[in-house]
Amino acid sequence: MKRLLLLLLALTAASAATAGKHPTYSYFRVGNSADVSTPVQAGVVLMGGGTDVDAAFQWQCARSGNGDFLVIRATGTDAYNPYIRDLCPAGNSVATLIIPDLASANDPAVAAIIAKAEAIWIAGGDQSNYINFWKGTPVQSTLNARVAAGVPVGGTSAGLNVLTQFVYSALAAQGATSSQSLADPFNRYMSFDRDFVNLPILQGIIGDPHFVTRDRMGRDLAFLCRVAANGWSSAPRGIAVDEMTALLVDAQGHGTVVGSSTVYFLKAPGLPQTCKAKTPLTYQNIAVNRIRAGDGFDLVLWSRSGGTGYAVSANAGVLSSTQAGGSAY
Repeated sequence: MKRLLLLLLALTAASAATAGKHPTYSYFRVGNSADVSTPVQAGVVLMGGGTDVDAAFQWQCARSGNGDFLVIRATGTDAYNPYIRDLCPAGNSVATLIIPDLASANDPAVAAIIAKAEAIWIAGGDQSNYINFWKGTPVQSTLNARVAAGVPVGGTSAGLNVLTQFVYSALAAQGATSSQSLADPFNRYMSFDRDFVNLPILQGIIGDPHFVTRDRMGRDLAFLCRVAANGWSSAPRGIAVDEMTALLVDAQGHGTVVGSSTVYFLKAPGLPQTCKAKTPLTYQNIAVNRIRAGDGFDLVLWSRSGGTGYAVSANAGVLSSTQAGGSAY
């Protein structure tokens, strides 16, 4: 009898503890509370950070069939909900799912929410959180299952970083600058990952946002050097997007620009001349294609329609360009 009483007390305590536990994730939704399933068209939005570009969300909503639009992030608020709802009033719902740690990323309820989305947006913030908290969890596998099902996906700033196959993971306390990266492409702020999101059209590419605004050409050449040094590609490629600008890519790899600034496509002709720790970078003749709204780019053929082409080089850590005036941008 005493043993039975102790067992009952233990079960009661366990139930009370479980009842007192709150999920670590947060979920906010506007619009219809009931999910729908709509026909979708695959597509990718790479947004460069800063002020969001309305037309990019409207493009993604249209490709979602006006279904359920889901924003995922590791920190922040549900501020996207009313913004996207205003841009896409015909959509069934807009929701924000905040997934702040590994425990929430492994919660089956989180994966169930992602599995019902017809459009997924990865917010800005810190991409190291996405790698540290979400990689290898049901968040990553369910996200990739939705991408494979043709759900349009997009991201801004840190959200852009994790969409390309090769990822600047930013695991250090601060982001790498161009001057640091040109002086030493293996400096302590340079960390990399790969294969977080499986988007076939972005295979073999590393992405970077805030490009012109934060003067990132030098660090992007160092990114290409590191991709080569890792043995990931013998002719590395990059896509860099400036603030207040987005690249919209359809399933066939045709890219168009919306917003007020520029998008850059970088391709190295081969391996770097000098890519070593504690040694200034030498990487010559990186082909650059720069486009803006009204121009286009074919990611399959790696060719532009409209825009401008030139080359940049790093020689012993010093940038140069074939453009008149020598600007790297």
